[in-house]
Amino acid sequence: MPTETVPTDTRWLVTAFHLERGAGCEAVAEHVRHLRARILFDHGRRPEFRKDHGVYADDQELDYGAWHFVARRQAGGPPLGYVRLCTPETGELFQTRSFLGEDPYQDLLLSQGLSTAETFEHSRLVVEHRARKLGLGVHLNAVAIAAARHLGAKAMVGTSGTADGQDLFHARFGFRHVAGTRRYVERYTEDVVVMMYRSTGGCGAYEDLVADLEEDFPRLVRPVSDIEAGRPYEAGSGPGARPAAPPVASRAVTPAVTEVNGDEPRWRPGLFDLQQPADAAAFEALLASGTVREVADTVAEQLVELVTCREPALRRSPEAVERAVAGQLAGRSLREYGTWVWYPWSGRLVHLLPRDEFRLVRTDRNRGRIERPQQRHLLERRVGIIGLSVGSSAALTFAMEGIAGAYKLADFDALSVSNLNRLRAGVHHLGLNKCVIAARQMAEIDPWLDIEIFPRGLDGASMAEFFTGGHGSIDLLVEECDDPQVKLAAREWARQLRVPVVMDANDRGLLDVERFDLEPERPLLHGILGDTTSEDLKDLSAQEKVDVILAMVDREGISAELEASIARLGTTLSSWPQLASGVALGGALTAEAARRILLGLPRPSGRFYADLAVLTSAERSVLA
Repeated sequence: MPTETVPTDTRWLVTAFHLERGAGCEAVAEHVRHLRARILFDHGRRPEFRKDHGVYADDQELDYGAWHFVARRQAGGPPLGYVRLCTPETGELFQTRSFLGEDPYQDLLLSQGLSTAETFEHSRLVVEHRARKLGLGVHLNAVAIAAARHLGAKAMVGTSGTADGQDLFHARFGFRHVAGTRRYVERYTEDVVVMMYRSTGGCGAYEDLVADLEEDFPRLVRPVSDIEAGRPYEAGSGPGARPAAPPVASRAVTPAVTEVNGDEPRWRPGLFDLQQPADAAAFEALLASGTVREVADTVAEQLVELVTCREPALRRSPEAVERAVAGQLAGRSLREYGTWVWYPWSGRLVHLLPRDEFRLVRTDRNRGRIERPQQRHLLERRVGIIGLSVGSSAALTFAMEGIAGAYKLADFDALSVSNLNRLRAGVHHLGLNKCVIAARQMAEIDPWLDIEIFPRGLDGASMAEFFTGGHGSIDLLVEECDDPQVKLAAREWARQLRVPVVMDANDRGLLDVERFDLEPERPLLHGILGDTTSEDLKDLSAQEKVDVILAMVDREGISAELEASIARLGTTLSSWPQLASGVALGGALTAEAARRILLGLPRPSGRFYADLAVLTSAERSVLA
């Protein structure tokens, strides 16, 4: 994930209030819910937060009895963020309790030595897009933790999204994942996990900020009577509304670690079906927002492609094509037909055919090599890719060829300048996590792909989630990472779960295939490392890692250029030499192998060389 520098002169005006059921409070609750739902809706990303008649809604009974925090940049300005702190008095309604179920929730508290009377819940942290890079997410999170500690909480629980790193964001404050709780939630269109914070555990790099805010908390509090007459949650309170009491300015955010906000960076597109009233309203709001930089609408041309793909003979008659297009539209206008796709990272809004029709046209030239039934079979598969340097070529090739409909991408690294010699990326991507770059590029090929990312890489705790958690288990692994311990651990998991593994070594076109799906007792890496386990490869020195990697790829078989480079690593060479041509070849080799494996075609275990220097040497020429 990229890092965002948070300005040290940012000042936020935070209002805190406790909401009880009673006269005036219902109106305040309505305004708070509207604010939350509007931000959570996120231009259609979470459609459940907008009703058919266009009203944003997030009605939750546990708003009563909870503390609410609203942040602005200046007095009288529009609200830019919000967070809620639920107290034990509404503990029966906690989202975490509902998510887990009564018995698992009680078991969780018991395992931590906690009672319901000392456990609070942190929830509904939402920040406007324009305020995320200014550090408001950090500040509101710190305010909620500070308030909980001031009010005597021994612990906080909460549910967190994972799609854009929200859980990683909370982890930097001391929240910890509760094992075995991650699952997909339709309303949020992403995986959700339970997290827990212990007040005695501190807040890492944000401890000083939280400690200061803990002292400030009483000065942030305003009575609801100061709020109910005005509407401090929306710009322009309406005629006759008196302004809310000015909130107290709390301290500037100066974290030692730069912020990655919950929804940043974005890598999932927004989809709009204009025949749905909520989508249509959200679409118009997006157009009016000023955030759309470019509109690409070629759906008329796409319709011609669609009908002539289905019936190539129509190309001989423009009139027949016109009639077929009219039949496809079935009375709908061009504007309403299909799907509008919003790519927030580029500001582009693109009009496409509906999903199935789009995929039919996009993969039409695959026919003859990959027939329609095979294409449908491949779209039902899920592929995991570890390492998005060499692996990025595989990811993009797989997406273009339609080798899978779902992916899990894992890489802890961010793009640097020296990566630009072999990764399909631009200078505007520098500092961005390689998973995010690949996910965005894949979504620009097919916006309906189901992509999950692991931007912290993989370790013992996350390996199970990668292989079997989230949206589903993977059917094939492409392993392209540089860490020998992770390489072996991934194969241990793959063999246990009977998942086939393919790897390109990025030297001499070496393709490695391990069919654990057919040979569950097969030695890892073909037995090259003997009985070595991933545990044996922990805490290796830099030279030991080099030696193990060379053993894994067979040092005797490497190219002369790579052999000559080994002695220069760390002295005159900063890392392994790699070229874009080799990375591109690796994408082709792994894609061909994966396609055959997933379709049940012959592709045995083994090592195979597609050494272009050898295959295109003079003696291999087929000309007389």
